[in-house]
Order: sequence, then structure tokens, then C-alpha cells
Amino acid sequence: MPALSSLRSNHPGDTVSDRSRSGDLAVFVERPTDIKRLIDFMVGASPAAAAIDPGRIGFFGFSRGGYTGLVLVGANPDWTSAAAFCQQSPAHICEQIRRKELPAQPLVHDPRIKVAVITDPLAIFFTADSLATVNVPVQLWASERGGDGVTPESVAAVDKNLRAKHEYRTVTNAGHFVFVVCPPALAKGQPEVCADAPSLDRLAFHKQFNSETLGFFREHLVSP
Repeated sequence: MPALSSLRSNHPGDTVSDRSRSGDLAVFVERPTDIKRLIDFMVGASPAAAAIDPGRIGFFGFSRGGYTGLVLVGANPDWTSAAAFCQQSPAHICEQIRRKELPAQPLVHDPRIKVAVITDPLAIFFTADSLATVNVPVQLWASERGGDGVTPESVAAVDKNLRAKHEYRTVTNAGHFVFVVCPPALAKGQPEVCADAPSLDRLAFHKQFNSETLGFFREHLVSP
């Protein structure tokens, strides 16, 4: 089987280097559209298009990227389902939800995505009905403690409510950022992102994590 290749996408106003719009509900509508546009380019005008099999496209997403992946493979957010979470949060998106300033436009799904690995997704917008239309294989990962707006309960609810074939993995004694690789510069600049419990070896975990995610993609993106 050919080696898997990957590409990454940034989202205007909602990236590490530009968070100017990351607190607005509108970016949650735009994120799936950004990925669809990226796939359009990669299988169309991109110089790499000839090397891409459009029938074997997978998606990997972490945190907000996990939310994005669930939408792309068919989930439909219910913005009001975050009301309970928002009772305790001063975040701007919660202010918008409390004021009922909700996106009206439909979100983009992309049936070209045949499999998804979703890690600690921001899942406060999903109900059982939201996930009923997901019909591709999903490998879902959760941290035991969550963080950065991701709650263990909301990720467990995704596992419970996904009707599609899926696997569920929980990383014990881990916080949300366990899924992030920590080079020295990040460890120095944002030590909180790289802090783990003494019993957790992040490098060892990532060896297992990489092996299992790649194995899942290879299993479900087999050549016809």
C-alpha cells in the first residue's frame, strides 16, 4: 500500500498566530468550508493532484479541528445544546448563544472524506440527533481530564451517540494537550501545554497514538 501523505489547513482568524476571530460562532461555520476548499484545491489545481487518490481521503482533527472533522463527515451542530456549558463561561460564543445570536446558514459536509480520526473534540454543540447523520468510520480519542473548553463528558457523549462504526480511546490521567507534540521551544514558551502527570510519558504515548491512528487510516482507506 502506498505511504499516507498529509496536509494541514489554517483558518483565517482562528489560528495559533491569529486568534482575532476565534471567539466568534461564525468561525465554527467557516471551518468546514475552509477544509472543503482545501480538498477542492488539492484534488484539482494543486501540483500534487496527480498523486492524490480522491477516493481515499481521510481527516485528522484535534480540539476545534475535531469539531470541524465531525461536521465534515456529517454532524450538524445544535448551538443551543451548549447552553448548560455556557452558564459557567464568559466566552464570547457563550454570550452569543445566550443572546440567541446563532448562525443561520447550513454547515458544509464533504462526502469525499471516507474516514476520520477525531481527538478530544470541542463537542459541546453536538446532540444525539446532531451525530445521527455521520456514517463513516471514526476513531475517537479523549483525554481523561479534558481542558481548553473540552469536557470529558461531552466527548464521552460523542462516543455514546455515534451510530457509525467507530473506536473509542481514553488517555488516562491526561489533560487536553496530551495530543500535542512538545518540542523544546513550545515547552519553554507554553509550559502549561506540555505539563503532564508524573505517570504519563508523552513521548511514549505519541508512539502508540501515531501507530494506532495510522493503522486506522490504513485499515479504512484501502485501495479498491
